[in-house]
Amino acid sequence: RGGGPGAGPFNGGPPPCGGMMMSPFMMQGGKISMTQLAGALSNMLGRPVIDKTGFTGAFDLHLEYSPEGLAMGRGGMPMPPPPPGANPNDNPSPNIFTAVQEQLGLKLESQKAPGDTLVIDHAEKATEN
Repeated sequence: RGGGPGAGPFNGGPPPCGGMMMSPFMMQGGKISMTQLAGALSNMLGRPVIDKTGFTGAFDLHLEYSPEGLAMGRGGMPMPPPPPGANPNDNPSPNIFTAVQEQLGLKLESQKAPGDTLVIDHAEKATEN
């Protein structure tokens, strides 16, 4: 479900074009791409998320979820602080996988795929040129 004018606490609607705002319980964006959504989900989950939808348009986004199972703050992007007085145990929202499926109509599927690995086997202090 997309956020429209008046949706969510971010100044009465989604952030401006191409912008995304996230909290431990919500992600909201205005005119974002599937590439941006996949990147945000990659950071949240601590593993690559690849867009296989073929959708090339932009959309508004309002997604509510629980922080359960997220990698944020554990090697992913830093966990933003919860709102004042918020209790994570009071959040009735589903986990991110269920939220993405129920609220956006998308399915996050775990798959094994070949990937490039960069290995640094030697490093030296840089010299002045």
